[in-house]
Amino acid sequence: MTVTDEELAGQPAAYWTGVAYEALIAFTRARQADHGFTQPQFWLLRNLSANDLSPDGRGRTVCELRRAMKSYLRREDDLAAEAEALLDRGWLRLEGEGELWITEAGEAARVELKSIAPKIRGEIHAGISDADYVTALKVLQRMIRNTGGSG
Repeated sequence: MTVTDEELAGQPAAYWTGVAYEALIAFTRARQADHGFTQPQFWLLRNLSANDLSPDGRGRTVCELRRAMKSYLRREDDLAAEAEALLDRGWLRLEGEGELWITEAGEAARVELKSIAPKIRGEIHAGISDADYVTALKVLQRMIRNTGGSG
């Protein structure tokens, strides 16, 4: 059954953005798992790397990292368990008062894991032009502003 543009225009954006969010997160996490890591593990490495999201490359506690990632962590993400897995792999080391530091092996893993992101993005964006993608984001940003949100 084909849905008309008029019928689509009447559908709730909040519902579809929620469905899209869950589908995109599940897809991304499944592809990352295919490569032997989790999304929170990748975020930990990124937030501890002076070559990525860390402003200064210094070690951070799990609590500090959780605060830094609060806008994109999911309720089910257990950073302490994810950090423990990275410690076991030798990608992080523990120092001082529970500060996690990225190791050379962890930095090499971060670079390798980051190289997978364009392939995942390509699968998600298949059949979608850059112009359509930009338009969709602009529409979502406008809806956010229209409802008093920021983003």
